[in-house]
Order: sequence, then C-alpha cells, then structure tokens
Amino acid sequence: MFINRILLQTIQEKIAPGKAVILLGPRQSGKSTILDQIARHSTLRVRRLDCDDASVRMRLEVQVLPNLLQVVGDAELLLIDEAQRVKNIGLTLKIISDHMKSVRLVVSGSSSFELSSQINEPLTGRKWEYTLLPFSTYEMVLHHGSFEENRRLSQRLMFGMYPEVVNTPGAERDVLNQLAASYLYKDIFAFQDLRKPELLDKLLKALAMQVGSETSYNKLADTVGSDVGTVQRYIDLLEKSFIVFRLPAFSRNLHTELKKTRKVYFYDNGIRNAVIGDFRPLELRNDLGGVWENFLVSERIKRNHFHNFYGSSYFWRTLRQQEVDYMEEYDGQLFAWEYKWNPAKRGRLPLPFVKAYPDVIFKVVHPENYIDFLSPA
Repeated sequence: MFINRILLQTIQEKIAPGKAVILLGPRQSGKSTILDQIARHSTLRVRRLDCDDASVRMRLEVQVLPNLLQVVGDAELLLIDEAQRVKNIGLTLKIISDHMKSVRLVVSGSSSFELSSQINEPLTGRKWEYTLLPFSTYEMVLHHGSFEENRRLSQRLMFGMYPEVVNTPGAERDVLNQLAASYLYKDIFAFQDLRKPELLDKLLKALAMQVGSETSYNKLADTVGSDVGTVQRYIDLLEKSFIVFRLPAFSRNLHTELKKTRKVYFYDNGIRNAVIGDFRPLELRNDLGGVWENFLVSERIKRNHFHNFYGSSYFWRTLRQQEVDYMEEYDGQLFAWEYKWNPAKRGRLPLPFVKAYPDVIFKVVHPENYIDFLSPA
C-alpha cells in the first residue's frame, strides 16, 4: 500500500541542476520508496545507484573526474541511495556538481553523523537537506481521513508509525521487534567506536522508562553504571541516528525556572514500546501519560518539520514542579499546550507562568482534538 509522503512534493520541487537534495532519516522510514517515486515520475534520464552494493561503493570512492563521468553516463538525474556507506561521499558529490552542471542529484542516507559531516563543507550553498521520519498523523489523515485515523489512535500509541508497521496489520509487534533488534543500532555500530555497546541498550531502556520526565545525565549514569560523559555521547549518537530527540526547557523571566534541564523523547512510540517490551492495551498501562505525551510531542515535531515550521519547541517547569507540557515560540509569540488523556478534565496554566508570560496563547490537547494539533494551520 503506497501512502503519499508530504516531503515527496517538496523534494521534487527542489530538484535542479547544480543542486543536491539530501534526504536523511532513520532506516526503514521510506527513503528508498521516495527515490522510487521520483524515478517513476521523472521525465529526465535517471540513473539510480544503491550503495549497499559494494561494486557501486568502489566506483563512487574513486574520486577522479574520468571515473565519475563514466559512473554518471548520460543521466540527467542521479539518485544515490545509502550514500553514508561511501567514503568521502561529499567530495564525490562536489566533483559531480562542479563538472557535470546539468546533472541533478538526490542523495539519501540513514546516518546523520556520517553523511552530514561529509557533505556540509563540500556542498556549502549547493544543497537542500531534509529529514524523512516515519509516517505522520497528518499524512495518515490525508490517506484515509480523520475519522479512520482517530479510530486507530490506540494502535498508533502502541505500535507507532513506521511504514512497515502501518502496512503490516496484525504483525506490528513482530515488525517492531525486528526493527529494534536489527536496524536501530546498525549505523552507530558501523561508524562509531563504541567501547561498551551493551550500554546503548541499557541507556535506551532507561530513557524509555522515564519518557515525559526531565533527563538527568547524572542519574542516567548511575542507572546504567557509566560516567556522565559517556551517557551524553551515547544520547548524542542516538539522536543523530533518529531514535530519540531532546526537548530543552524554556526559561526567561523567573529565577525558579529550570534552565539547563531537558526531556528526551522517542521519534516513534512503537520503537519506545519495543525497547521495553511492553505492548499492553492502553487501559492496562501505568505509563499512559508518558505514552500519550511522547506521541503528541514526536508527532508535533514531525508536523513542524514536514510543513517548514521554523520556530522553537520547549517544555517549562519550575523547581516546585509547576509545569507546561509543551511550548512553541515563533514570530515573537508564545504558545503553550497541556496534554490530557481525559477530555473532561480541564487544563490551566500555572499562575507564575501566566504572570511571567501574560500574552501566551494556551490550549488543551486531548483525544477529541489532537488531529487539529497535529495538522498544519
């Protein structure tokens, strides 16, 4: 079942001579499918290269013009998949851009710490960069309507939105366990020197268990039996592998505001639940608040990314544990949201927050209106 991706049209509009479109994202998020669609609908002469193939990698790593001219041939549009596997891929792309000015480039990769570091300097000013995450709520609404998507909310909270999970009903748990076991760490282990790889699993479990709470590197280090520096480095690697992301605290006016803390969320609820091995129905869970919060924050991040939102995202909390679940700031305006699973429960902002930020726009998000929160304005 093909489900259209919002980024597909954006990428197609950016394809042009002298520019490279770079598509990053976690493994199994649909990058190859987007390349398939680009190739299928293009009127240009297309050549597609899969860098999982060792012979393709060898050709692209011979970074001299005569060789690359042969590799590109008469192609007007060159699609390169899994480009992070090519050593010095940035230099390869630069040579193609410099000397084959009519060639258009679309390059995908699943490892931001490997691919971004190689292409940023060689392609400065000559690239568009996008991140493809698992399906978003709005993409699913466009596919089968808001009524049907709302009906499947409990499935999304348990199993998440990876394409294979969505497209394999009835086998979600098996697919997620395979993803968590085989794909999550692949790029980290391939490109980073991890002296204690078993710590990665312990750290992910610890992060999954405290989702929705502030993250203390010191407490995490104690929990997993490591030092703070290693914990910070591993979280950075997990973030650059599109498994988790950090949300900073908002602080400006009050001395009681938490300033340097952060929360860590998973990009996908299904992966989070697979990490801790918990796929119980929602009514049996004691972590429903964290599950609901992780879903809303991660889906809002997708919504903002796919629709070119350039503001900033935060949470807010004081030393007295007064809190705001989620905030955004753009064009000089503050927005705040409180998350409630029960629509009958009223939400309100803490009084110190209201006094410090009287012009904030505040709303409550619950299962009856969450699709509006996750849809473009």
